[in-house]
Amino acid sequence: MKPLTSLVVLLLAVALGVVGAQWLGADDLRQYGEVIFRHGGTDYRSTLPQVLLFSLVILLVLWLLWSLIAAPFRAWGRYRRKQGRARLVEGLQAYEQGHWQRAEKLFVDAGQDPEVTSVALASAVRSARARGDEAAAEGHLQRLSTVDAGSAALLRAEQHLTEARPVDAINTLDVAALQPLPPRGLWLRGQALEQAGRSHEAYGQLGALRQSKVLPAESLTGLEKRLTLMALSEAPDVNALAAQWDATPKALRNDPEVVMFYTHRAGELGWEEPALLALEQALDQGWDESLVQTYGTFPTSRLATRQANLERWYKFHPSSPGLQLALARVAMAEGRHEQADTLLHGAIASGAGATAWEALGESMRLRGDSHMAAQCFANALREQRGETSVALVRPEPSVAVPPRATVEEQLIAADPPIYDARDVRDARDVRDVPDGGDPRFPRI
Repeated sequence: MKPLTSLVVLLLAVALGVVGAQWLGADDLRQYGEVIFRHGGTDYRSTLPQVLLFSLVILLVLWLLWSLIAAPFRAWGRYRRKQGRARLVEGLQAYEQGHWQRAEKLFVDAGQDPEVTSVALASAVRSARARGDEAAAEGHLQRLSTVDAGSAALLRAEQHLTEARPVDAINTLDVAALQPLPPRGLWLRGQALEQAGRSHEAYGQLGALRQSKVLPAESLTGLEKRLTLMALSEAPDVNALAAQWDATPKALRNDPEVVMFYTHRAGELGWEEPALLALEQALDQGWDESLVQTYGTFPTSRLATRQANLERWYKFHPSSPGLQLALARVAMAEGRHEQADTLLHGAIASGAGATAWEALGESMRLRGDSHMAAQCFANALREQRGETSVALVRPEPSVAVPPRATVEEQLIAADPPIYDARDVRDARDVRDVPDGGDPRFPRI
């Protein structure tokens, strides 16, 4: 209590005491009743107001005596709390500076103050983990669990996530002591669900995370997109995929990356019609080269509708390599290979790269031109390696040699004569030996 307040209270008490004493001295107080106290054969009489005032004075005196007796203990308690807070502050400073062992000791000492025990022990756990002493950290956790089970569960879940044990982290956070989960618990549980491959469950917690404001808006948007991508790719069947797509916000449905994940998963599940519809809607909202390339690589279905859409988009994006490639694929599916070649050459000139070269090679192969197809496939390989493609070269037409009808038209000794080596040696020996001589002896 402040000194000025104490002085005011004391003056009021004195004033009330003076007024009360004058009032108690009046003779008409007996009308309020009398109190008779008999002890040892003697009767003590007094008015009721006097007895009440006397009792109040006795209680006040007893309270003053108790205050005097308890004053040293209260002073000692205040001193300990002050010391505990000082150790907590010093420990936080040491922790920030990297003095893990000193910080841990200060946190343990500060934990003797019941008002800061939870915070001090939690910080001691982090300090012990920072210096790699898991045994000491576990001891602090055991002590913390008896004081604050919720904080201990959060620290255990955090450690499980660090050790890549998401299922243990989820089980730890699902204990009754943590329900309802605090904002940090929601964030840790979302991370655990994401690591465990249960992104659809983590996606369901986004509303609670948004309300708790545990993450800034930008981080929450990125988390929502990441969970959406993972949930779409993890959908086990078309029903789960449709439910997840319906739950996806409208802004993300037009995001090229999200649409790409959805269409790929829908294609894997054989659900091509909704995938094509999603691609068309996304391309109508905003142009993206990767989406139009995916639109062109889907299996051949709805060719007339797809060609109409592609031609409509071609009016606004005539230089798009992905659009030219998609139109070429539709033309190839309909057997219009010459038109497909023209479109593919335009796509290559616009920078479509290895994909266009590969499609051109496939078109050549379907027409039986294996030589040109091999060159196209080689260029596709060069593009993938980061090398420069080379120009296509058609082979020279072969010249047919007319058949020769007469012997006179044929060349004499067209082929060089072939001799036996022994005949050549014998002929040489005969030249060197005189007539009638023995070829085994040389001529002198």
